[in-house]
Amino acid sequence: MSWQAYVDTNLLGTGKIHKAAILGLQGGVWASSAGYNLSTDEQKAIIAAFTDPVSAQSNGLRLQGVKFFTTKADERVIHGKKGGDGYTIVKTKQAVLVAEYVAPTQAAEAGPVVESLGDYLVGVGY
Repeated sequence: MSWQAYVDTNLLGTGKIHKAAILGLQGGVWASSAGYNLSTDEQKAIIAAFTDPVSAQSNGLRLQGVKFFTTKADERVIHGKKGGDGYTIVKTKQAVLVAEYVAPTQAAEAGPVVESLGDYLVGVGY
């Protein structure tokens, strides 16, 4: 399966994710939903947040210029919110899955979608 297919089918196709991207841990965008462009600085901040989750919680993260509050951050998963909308970001061995959802979808619905894809990718070596 192509990286784009993971975004289109496994994330957006669930109806729980509004926009998404797969970033390489070494940099670069492997795939993204149409019009979802994370700046280079945003990509770097997302990847860095996994090595410094305390900073991510203190400062939040920006996705497409929108600042979100980080509600949970650890070495594998980061969650954030802005109003009723939010994001789930999951780190695998070689990639980072970035997924945004919009109300009325809640974190409890969107998070497992992203985390299960992350688990699958880890299981196949990515």
